[in-house]
Amino acid sequence: MALRIARVSAGDDPKYAAVEGDEGAEVVAVLDGDPLYRPVQLTGERFPLADVRLLAPIIPRSKVVGDGGNYAEHAAELGNEVPPEPLIFLKPNTSVIGPYDGIVHPRETSDLQYEGELGVVIGRICRHVPRERAAEVVFGYTCGNDVTARDLQKTDGQWARAKGFDTFCPIGPWIETELDVSDLALTTTVGGEVRQAGRTSAMIHDVPALLAYVSSFMTLLPGDVILTGTPAGVGPMSVGDEVSVSVEGIGTLTNRVISHG
Repeated sequence: MALRIARVSAGDDPKYAAVEGDEGAEVVAVLDGDPLYRPVQLTGERFPLADVRLLAPIIPRSKVVGDGGNYAEHAAELGNEVPPEPLIFLKPNTSVIGPYDGIVHPRETSDLQYEGELGVVIGRICRHVPRERAAEVVFGYTCGNDVTARDLQKTDGQWARAKGFDTFCPIGPWIETELDVSDLALTTTVGGEVRQAGRTSAMIHDVPALLAYVSSFMTLLPGDVILTGTPAGVGPMSVGDEVSVSVEGIGTLTNRVISHG
């Protein structure tokens, strides 16, 4: 059964909920417990979506895994060769934020950039997953923004700092549990202006291939997120900019860049 799973707050502790209804009139139906670890069961509580705060739909138990070169045109715009295998990096779970949370512009960078991506949420402990069985370990899909301090990425030589600051991994607005992600439109806007417009069919390594590759050398845990790479069109964000990442069939993730204070 296809569901949209969100994490919400209505002034109390975060709760998981199923998002139902047509756009503009959505209702959240609260779930009993964590749907990653128990069957989906409704509590009977229901709220208009407008009356709750959407949170990051999942806080990874251990990690966010990124692919640094999965669209050929993006590699070309950065002057890089397409890597022969997925170029894997990690973002800490402390970088995760939800819809409408602020992306903090650190003092350490003068070139903060967006990277709109499709995110894959892992649903079970897995290792050595054959690509033909990849769907068995996927809980669902979400939108992600692999925020990057591009100047630090170039100077550091490795990417932990450039991609690991707190607030550098917005995800949301919810998780779509059943979706054919082989050819979806992916769009990023800044201030309403389209900056990225790609399709997931342009990935060099599709979702099953990424899952097979990543699980060949690390165990994936329920709630882990794999960011599948970004299409061409990455660029700068400044304090005050509103950045939205939309993936066809999922929805739109919006965040504003804020000052470090």
